[in-house]
Amino acid sequence: MENTQSEFGTSKPENKKVVAGIFGILLGALGIHKFYLGYTKEGIIQILLNLLCGLGSLIGLIEGIIYLTKTDEDFYQTYQVGRKPWF
Repeated sequence: MENTQSEFGTSKPENKKVVAGIFGILLGALGIHKFYLGYTKEGIIQILLNLLCGLGSLIGLIEGIIYLTKTDEDFYQTYQVGRKPWF
């Protein structure tokens, strides 16, 4: 049995795609997916948008679908490394 670097070497940080996508679809109005990804300011903005005009849940739904349709690597690079806060 070989012990290769790729199997047991330095690991890449967790990809949060699936959890963020589900949070966006189910709890998008509360901006939970934003808070989960570390976008506190954007999460607060999303809550305010939902309270003021109801757009928070629509944005969460759209973002959740976008998150889940991206490849794992694309999601990781865009939202976790690149820190793109909206869509």
